[in-house]
Amino acid sequence: MLHITMIGCGAIGVGVLELLENDPQLCVDAVIASAHSADLVHQRLASFKRPPEVLTALPDDARPDLLVECAGHRAIEEHVLPALERGIACLIVSVGALSEPGLVERLEAAAERGNTRIELLPGAIGGIDALSAAKVGGLDAVSYTGRKPAKAWKNTPGEQACDLDSIREATVIFQGSARDAARLYPKNANVAATLSLAGLGLDRTQVTLIADPLSEENVHQVHARGAFGGFEMSLRGKPLQANPKTSALTVYSVVRALGNHAHAISI
Repeated sequence: MLHITMIGCGAIGVGVLELLENDPQLCVDAVIASAHSADLVHQRLASFKRPPEVLTALPDDARPDLLVECAGHRAIEEHVLPALERGIACLIVSVGALSEPGLVERLEAAAERGNTRIELLPGAIGGIDALSAAKVGGLDAVSYTGRKPAKAWKNTPGEQACDLDSIREATVIFQGSARDAARLYPKNANVAATLSLAGLGLDRTQVTLIADPLSEENVHQVHARGAFGGFEMSLRGKPLQANPKTSALTVYSVVRALGNHAHAISI
């Protein structure tokens, strides 16, 4: 059995726990939550048959097989970096955090010192394997367009780009590099950061973000070309009911990654 500690228990974390509850090869023993949210997390976990222990930090003597970050950017600094130093393998959902200058290098150095590794999860997007393979042969251009319902851009700089409550048609709220997209829209642009890390990098990956009041889905479109040829991909993901900023596929991506670590065959 694979023993897992999860950082965060919001919409993604709860969704993952629900899907893992009946898997005999995977066990989430503990959830790390901030001190101010610990009581709420206890309430969220009360209905589970085997609720994880709620912690505010990973104990010094704890050695989970995997530490899974589902909490947002701050958790990487606070929990993932120290765990890597201790030799604990980590899976990261909040890939957009890696747009912060120097963070990729710090994570890599911590993993090397701990003789362990980091896995960046694709989350809401597919085709990462193809893009990474194309990078080997040489990529010339990668662009990404993210289209989400207008309400998904609430409490983001998109509110300054347009009146999200009154727009009647699809409206571009951002155009620029993946680095700037991930910095300005950290809860919405993990896909842009993931594509850039698999391909041409944060500064050479072009991003367009769109608020669409007529859409009920999160639509991701990727165009790539290079020595390998080219590909175009469009993915229409249903948003999580508990958090419209996040695609439901993100939850399934975490479950798939954990299954690949625990099950006899991985794909």
